[in-house]
Amino acid sequence: MMKLFDGIKLKNCVLIIASTVFLAFGLYNVHALSGVTEGGALGLNLLLQHWFDISPAITNFLFNSLCYLLGWRVLGREFMIYSAVAAGSFSAAYAVIERFPQLWPELREMPLAAAIIGAVFVGIGTGVAIRCGGAPCGDDALAMSLSSIFNIKVEWAYFISDITILLLSLTYIPLGRIVYSLITVILSGQIIGFIQKVKKR
Repeated sequence: MMKLFDGIKLKNCVLIIASTVFLAFGLYNVHALSGVTEGGALGLNLLLQHWFDISPAITNFLFNSLCYLLGWRVLGREFMIYSAVAAGSFSAAYAVIERFPQLWPELREMPLAAAIIGAVFVGIGTGVAIRCGGAPCGDDALAMSLSSIFNIKVEWAYFISDITILLLSLTYIPLGRIVYSLITVILSGQIIGFIQKVKKR
């Protein structure tokens, strides 16, 4: 049992938990409220539901499972353990946070502000978790795997996967709404990339 956790650092686990709580707080109080979304898994789930009437409960499970499996094969055992911490703490934090009223209801009428603020929460929350070796969601695992396989910066891996889903979403979502989502995708990806570049002490 101890051998399974060889190389796993308590400091990384603590940082992952803190970052995913931050991420859950932002998603509930900004993205879920404003209608400005990220690309990735959420956008794919909604796209498949719209065109094929497949429940997100099914597509989200399948997509996340495939992405984590790819991440395990490409990034290894430590990735899976850190990702289990990230996914578990994110789900637990969101379950607690959603029991409280949303803090900034006025963001519903301020999509540009929501796009920018939401990008900060997603960029920092996801960026710190990735820096520590874990993926809070399946699309984070996909971006980390693509970055490793094709030797590209992680922010570009996010951008490619997110922009693909957003472009496909134009088949049923108005362009005006997609523009705000594109802003948050670009900004959050750049923040994640910046966090990966900061030198460790």
